[in-house]
Amino acid sequence: MIPAFNAAKTLEAVVRGALCHLPSVYVADDGSTDDTAAVAEGAGAQVVRIGENRGKGNALKTLFRHAFEQGFDAVISMDADGQHDPAEIPKFLAAHEQYPSCIIVGSRMSEQDKIPRARYNSMHIARFYMSLFSNQYLEDTQCGLRLYPMATIRNIRLVTEHYVTESEVLMKAGDSGVTIRFVPIRTIYGDHGSHFRPIMDITRITAYVISYGVTKWFIEGLVPDRPNTYLIQPHPRDIISRCRAFDLLYQAITAITAPPMSIFYLIEYSVLSLILRNNFASVRAVGCGYWVITVASNMLPFVPIFGLVEKLGRKFGFNLRLVDWAITNCYPHVWGGR
Repeated sequence: MIPAFNAAKTLEAVVRGALCHLPSVYVADDGSTDDTAAVAEGAGAQVVRIGENRGKGNALKTLFRHAFEQGFDAVISMDADGQHDPAEIPKFLAAHEQYPSCIIVGSRMSEQDKIPRARYNSMHIARFYMSLFSNQYLEDTQCGLRLYPMATIRNIRLVTEHYVTESEVLMKAGDSGVTIRFVPIRTIYGDHGSHFRPIMDITRITAYVISYGVTKWFIEGLVPDRPNTYLIQPHPRDIISRCRAFDLLYQAITAITAPPMSIFYLIEYSVLSLILRNNFASVRAVGCGYWVITVASNMLPFVPIFGLVEKLGRKFGFNLRLVDWAITNCYPHVWGGR
């Protein structure tokens, strides 16, 4: 399944490449103003038309609903802009055959030197937090080339839009006890016309990820032996999402208060454990201690400031690496050899 918006220039090769390995391809034409739908149909895809552009998240959810209606057991998602090589689809099929209940995600980390530095830094921080909230190490949280078992999607209430939805799926699936596996894929960056807007979309992803984590750890702090909080249904984070205005307010408040909240959770982690056996079960399973998360959370507001200082320094001939220092020292890989 391929979400597509104004992708007429790149879509034909993607569809034809996918059809070399899969029996059917469905394209969600997300309100395109070019010939996206005609190109998709000409290449052999079935097109699901969305009247107006509503973003990648809505297109994915539309395609998921269509997959349910068609009775598919699993689907592969990929981008329409040529950033994913259809020739790598067999890797996902092989992994699915071996691990049929797992989500399979493409990992570009074997070629991370090809990822633009600013993008990699944001990916690194996202990986740190999303791994914690998914109860497992995630190699690459932003790659859109994935295989989803539909049984897993059926058990998740997707409430976000745009590029946030892909992060939401991984967190909620992992927090339900689903294993997320990775297969290495090529890193392709080029003039493919990505619609990802770094400032706006990273802000949206960050706000939702933080709000989900604050909710998860609020539950874990007060309940012993509860690492998979999304098994609590209806989940408190989904209840909050039912009112859009309240949801946006909640995201803003949790994003602003994340640093002091991490200190509060550190106290809970240290003190309440004397009463509640194995509270913060998911964090204790990692073995890093909550102090690592406290340092990372309190450093978070400074990372963009470091980026601005670096940019200013370059104008005067200084090659500062403050962001690299923060990434290396404050967002460590605490999952051992995994």
